[in-house]
Amino acid sequence: MAPEVPLRNSLLLRLLIASFAISLVSIAATAWLTARSTTLAIKQERGQILADDATIQNMLEGFAASHPSWEGAERTVQDLARRTGRGIVITTRAREVITASDRSSVDRLPLNASAVIDPLHLSPLPDQGAGPSEEVSRIDPRAVGPYLLPTAERKKLRQLARQEVSCLYDTQGLRTHIVEEPGGRPAIRALRSEAVIPQACATKDLSAPTPTEAKALTELTALVRTCAARNRIRIEEPLTIDAQFRLGQANFEQGSSRLDDCVEEGRREQLAPHVAPAALLFVTSPAQSATPIFDLSRAGTLRVLGTTGLVLTVTVTALIAIRLIRPLRMLTNAARDPSGRHLQIPITTKDEIGYLAAALNELSERRERTDEQRKVMVNDIAHELRTPLSNIRGWLDAAQDGLADPDSSLVASLQEEAGLLQHIIDDLQVLAAADAGSLRLSPRKLNLRELAEQSLDAHETAAQAGRVALIGHFTDDLTTEGDPVRLRQVLGNLLSNAIRHTPPNGSVTVSAYRVEGGVELHVADTGSGIQPEDLPRIFDRFWRAEPSRSRNTGGSGLGLSIVRHLVHAHGGEVSVVSSPGAETVFTVRLPN
Repeated sequence: MAPEVPLRNSLLLRLLIASFAISLVSIAATAWLTARSTTLAIKQERGQILADDATIQNMLEGFAASHPSWEGAERTVQDLARRTGRGIVITTRAREVITASDRSSVDRLPLNASAVIDPLHLSPLPDQGAGPSEEVSRIDPRAVGPYLLPTAERKKLRQLARQEVSCLYDTQGLRTHIVEEPGGRPAIRALRSEAVIPQACATKDLSAPTPTEAKALTELTALVRTCAARNRIRIEEPLTIDAQFRLGQANFEQGSSRLDDCVEEGRREQLAPHVAPAALLFVTSPAQSATPIFDLSRAGTLRVLGTTGLVLTVTVTALIAIRLIRPLRMLTNAARDPSGRHLQIPITTKDEIGYLAAALNELSERRERTDEQRKVMVNDIAHELRTPLSNIRGWLDAAQDGLADPDSSLVASLQEEAGLLQHIIDDLQVLAAADAGSLRLSPRKLNLRELAEQSLDAHETAAQAGRVALIGHFTDDLTTEGDPVRLRQVLGNLLSNAIRHTPPNGSVTVSAYRVEGGVELHVADTGSGIQPEDLPRIFDRFWRAEPSRSRNTGGSGLGLSIVRHLVHAHGGEVSVVSSPGAETVFTVRLPN
């Protein structure tokens, strides 16, 4: 793999070209947006004017429907003018000013009024036109007059409504809530607009008119009868209060359009004393208001930025995402493979992404090897700890059951097994400290010859037991710097390993001499040797060439791994060469 990507294949070059193309498209988009901004500003201002006018008219109609006169409307007019920035003037039909937001609006009254404010004769909205057989009331529903419930009746009806809401939830599982109508009567609505409220929990007390409503309905009935008699309309069914109330407050069953007209006329006559008189509404724009040629407001700026950002997003998607993100997506899919096994990511480009794919392939291979080593190490740890623990438990169970005498020989055997466990645990602690980077050394000046001779003396007994000769060859100048305890551990592990694998009448030779830049220590044995295919794994943890894993042919399998970590901690190197059936030589090189 080349150290650098050629310029013609570089992702950076393609990004620069894409950025230049994006800049050109963005400039063109901004120019087009500037040309369109005037039209958009005008349309938005007109839409806002219509919305403000509708708000002003609706608020003032609500005031007129709930007040018997226009007294006190000044505050509402001032608030609307401040919110909408419009001039508002209310006059009588004779154009006498009732109230105005400011004096300048009065001086600039237009010829025609913007609307007529009459809660008893509302102007139908464009989308509320009645069909050929449908009559829409033009009385503002907020005009309630004598139907306005007092506090006591409201409280009683709300209690009944709460009981019905609880019943609907307990028996039908239907979630509902209570809304209050303009007259103060509570109404039950479902939380989901499409849900139908069953009548299973409806009570007569909640649907029946209150004394206040009954009194107002009696008055309305008399007005309707008078109108019917005046217009010679025959009423076939009795106009009872219950019949009126079932169809809505003061609404009668539509038997004929002439009777409906009498109902509407009776309601207007009944509500007239309770609503403000009809008035003219004039809505004007401030004198300084003018449609801008180019909208530089916050909304206009955000619109320009949003449109330009959209163009940039589309361009980036077209030029970069399709061409450059595809290989990244392949890398992501390979990395997220649920099997967790090694996948060879295809290398489709020769740029930085291709280099990344190759690096991830190598990383995946290393990870797979590491995972395999981890699984083997866990199995090895369990195996190494199981044998001494099983021996200890077996002898203890035998002693407890009376099958073995807890004499000194048994205690010695248990101590030997416990010592073996302690040795394995100590070795694991050393390796864990080395892996964590917390392995502490206490270096000082020392003579490697003296240290080697001490180790030879310490292993003389084991060598004699195995009829193995220990030989030492050292030069005089072997002064170096290191941790004597850790270096004795290195040499001790190598000697123990060499003696164990050397047959009777063989020899183990320890030699040390100075080389350029440091000293070298050699431990050579005339043992069985190591097969070439096993040499790369000789320093792996818990690895032993003997498949049977017998302790007669090997220790815990941690000694050589500890040797490598301790030598590396001293800044040195350790290596091994072997001739199967003839000789094995471990070389430790330490810097000065």
